[in-house]
Amino acid sequence: MKPADIEEHLPFWKTKTLEEMSGPEWESLCDGCARCCLNKLEDWDTGEIVWTDVACTLLDGDSCRCKDYEHRAATVPDCIRLTPEEVRTLTWLPPTCAYRLVREGQDLYWWHPLVSKDAETVHQAGISVRGKSVPEDGLALEEYEFHVVAWPGEVPDAR
Repeated sequence: MKPADIEEHLPFWKTKTLEEMSGPEWESLCDGCARCCLNKLEDWDTGEIVWTDVACTLLDGDSCRCKDYEHRAATVPDCIRLTPEEVRTLTWLPPTCAYRLVREGQDLYWWHPLVSKDAETVHQAGISVRGKSVPEDGLALEEYEFHVVAWPGEVPDAR
């Protein structure tokens, strides 16, 4: 087999840069873990970012998907729309995030729906926020510090 033939049989995330991906390819990179939909706190003095288990108001905690993805910025003005540029600059993307993995030249985990062909494996592997988050609705900002967690920034033994 020639190198071009081998490349032709590789999945798109192994052969394309983030910028080269089509819209549907880009969207399919999201594994549905919803870790990026958890609120983060930043220390104004040091710039250190810590995770909380407090989920965005639009996050459906069961499906781990946005309740109004197309219009999310109207409800949550500080929602960050991931673009290749954002992926290259954000320091808080979870280490399991497919956008980050592709950026770093790594492969996707076995539980990623593009690999497993099953959207439930991200939940079965315990990667998603399903059952691990609390909604931000009704929670005072001062209470977020009591919800600081480390697991969204960790890589489980799942390769």
